[in-house]
Amino acid sequence: MEKLFKLKENNTNVRTEVIGGITTFFAMAYIIFVNPNYLSLAGMDATAVMVATCLSAAVGTALTAFLANVPFAQAPGMGLNAYFTYTICFQYGYTWQQGLAIVLISGFLFLLVTISPLRSKIIDSIPGCLKSAISAGIGLFITFIGLLNAGIVQCFGPEGGSYTEMGAITSGAPLLALIGVVLTGIMIAYKIKGAIFIGIIVTTIIGIPMGVTLIPDSLTMSGISNISLTAFQLDLPGTLSKGLPLLLVSVISFFIVDMFDTVGTLLGTAGNAGMLDEDGNLPGGDRALIADAIGTIFGSVMGTSTVTTFVESSTGIQEGARTGLSALVTAALFLLATLLAPVAGIVPGAATAPALIIVGVYMIAGATKVNWNDFEEALPCFLTIVMMPFAYSISDGIGFGFISYTLIKIARGKAKEVPVLIYLLSVMFIIMYIAPNFVK
Repeated sequence: MEKLFKLKENNTNVRTEVIGGITTFFAMAYIIFVNPNYLSLAGMDATAVMVATCLSAAVGTALTAFLANVPFAQAPGMGLNAYFTYTICFQYGYTWQQGLAIVLISGFLFLLVTISPLRSKIIDSIPGCLKSAISAGIGLFITFIGLLNAGIVQCFGPEGGSYTEMGAITSGAPLLALIGVVLTGIMIAYKIKGAIFIGIIVTTIIGIPMGVTLIPDSLTMSGISNISLTAFQLDLPGTLSKGLPLLLVSVISFFIVDMFDTVGTLLGTAGNAGMLDEDGNLPGGDRALIADAIGTIFGSVMGTSTVTTFVESSTGIQEGARTGLSALVTAALFLLATLLAPVAGIVPGAATAPALIIVGVYMIAGATKVNWNDFEEALPCFLTIVMMPFAYSISDGIGFGFISYTLIKIARGKAKEVPVLIYLLSVMFIIMYIAPNFVK
């Protein structure tokens, strides 16, 4: 393990990495069940998608472990799966087979960018203040995910929610989550090692008499052979059935969201944990992007939407995980979940929500590094921070930050202070936002 993952060099040990990997897995295990719910609406077999979800998460995360030696996990991304179903299939009219082909193309585009010099230049061009804002924004975003998963806040309205309000917090899952927040918070205050992991386990146990933690009748998953219903079912020629302009919009949208979700998660989470070098970059981050791109390609072939680096990796990192050994543990658990998915389902969202909320407490500290007295810096950073939870998208927060940063610098006569790549990326985000209005 020392030779593979350089544990001593990263001031960690096997126990810490294993606990971090398990914590990350349970924090993101909900995707095993939620992803099939989204993609089955497009006509895909739910069991096949569940297996594809586990396999793609295992492969992408294992690649991250061995290629990059960083403690980040991958799985089909939330938001991206909704985009696949509601926009690609329902709005644009592609079949799910054609949708998978579009995901494949976007994965290859992402791979080309990550193996080129452009990848490092993109990361280097992001202003330091925006990197700090990305970390704070992810803190709010992951907290919002936790609040929603526990039902402490609820969304109402068409297609997932037009407004939010407080849930019924005096019983059921919301109450269990609040108990978990208090218990975990007390343990952290006492500096108990592994507090977040212990909090997940204890909260799960408390949830049994409350009727929130449910023990399944069977601990094995049936219908694994159903993977053949989605694997290798891509329809590449059919992607041109709606015309080249719509295909380009679809591919670029997947590409931009995947790339900046991943870049934002890597920089924001690693920055908060003190894992960035003196230049503000994550050692091994370039290879983590390559692993992410390959994960997307593999996932599309198996039968799932875009695979991306999960922000829930921050829970394991907060437990002290610093190397790819943690990611390897998470990958092994996803592989095991192809057979024992119901075991992962025993831990309710209300038990992992406290971990997400508490990690948000740590990550919001990035906001203290922003010069709020300089409005040229304050406005882009503020938009970056608030748009992540409000738009439920890391990439949208980055997009609003880039665009506003560029515009305010131009208006102030400081256009030369904006890196060329930030100009190009701002234009790409603008095109991504307005193109669907002109393509039918």
